Amino acid sequence: MNFRSLDEFWVFYMSQHSKPSTRRLHFVGTLVSIIFFIISVLFNWWLLIFVPLSGYGFAWYSHFFVEGNIPATFGHPFWSLLCDYKMFGLMLTGNMDKEIKRLGKRPVF
Repeated sequence: MNFRSLDEFWVFYMSQHSKPSTRRLHFVGTLVSIIFFIISVLFNWWLLIFVPLSGYGFAWYSHFFVEGNIPATFGHPFWSLLCDYKMFGLMLTGNMDKEIKRLGKRPVF
């Protein structure tokens, strides 16, 4: 699938994260990966290996076993990472529900 913009990809990305449990597991994975990044910078660079393992581990688990789809990372790794941080930010600030309502019922690509 080809997308012309990040906004266009965002709609697809959100359709792949329709269940609240999927979004929560992504949030936890992103938070844990940020914590591992900070710890590795402060204490031991070898701990950087846990940054992608924790982030992708939680996210991929949620796609395979909760959402029942294939992670968007496989087809669009860079845009998927950007959208993951966007979703993390929206959840952190309490604006995720508003964004889901804004997107409304969109077709699943």
